[in-house]
Amino acid sequence: MDYNYHTHTVRCGHASGSEEEYVIRAIENGIKYMGFSDHIPLKFPDGKESGHRIPVCDGRAYCDEIKALAEKYKDKIEIKVGFEMEYYPEYFERTLKEAKEYGAEYLILGQHYIKPENTGVFPTIKQNESVEELKEYVSTLISAMKTGVFTYVAHPDIFNFVGDTEVYKEECKRLCEASKSLDIPLEINFLGIRSTRNYPNDIFWQIVGEAGAPVTFGFDAHDTQNAYDGESLIYASEMVKKFSLNYIGKPQIVTI
Repeated sequence: MDYNYHTHTVRCGHASGSEEEYVIRAIENGIKYMGFSDHIPLKFPDGKESGHRIPVCDGRAYCDEIKALAEKYKDKIEIKVGFEMEYYPEYFERTLKEAKEYGAEYLILGQHYIKPENTGVFPTIKQNESVEELKEYVSTLISAMKTGVFTYVAHPDIFNFVGDTEVYKEECKRLCEASKSLDIPLEINFLGIRSTRNYPNDIFWQIVGEAGAPVTFGFDAHDTQNAYDGESLIYASEMVKKFSLNYIGKPQIVTI
């Protein structure tokens, strides 16, 4: 694995280490293609901002800093700057415009909530037995993929469904078929592996393998050490074999 496009920074408020330390760690472990994709700024109509994202006032500085590092280390590694972004239809056009204005080069889709956080909805990682919300989550991801602006889907199995397994399988199949037809990769998320979260979900990845949807890897680094995560790489590589996944390696960046 010589790439990783899922890296966060201290600016989001729940990561640690300097951006340059992440870059050095990546270079030392053979990463040739690196992307920073911290949580995109989002201000709501009442003027409040989401608490787990880069502040709006730091959006430009974040992109500028990563681009400066890209220039400094250009002989050793290719670095791109982007954002991890939810798809909220009511904010999509505005947020996409702002991402471009900040200087972002790409986006990955990370749907941590079905609806904007200011509506009081639970995060998708929280246990949920609602069939209606599972279907809404999958439909939201598919709608997002159809916009054509996302490079890949981060932790597509983050929705922590604890209801009817057969319903879950059907919805997973619907998502995987969309991924394959639109040729948008699904990420095996290394944060989920090393933190033993509800994802990667074996049921989900079995269906991914059966559907032949494209698969990529992402470190989802929130600290310097995990700018390279060799232990999780072993686990993810075993998943590829176990579920006969269509692992494509480095994803093709969709430039916004």
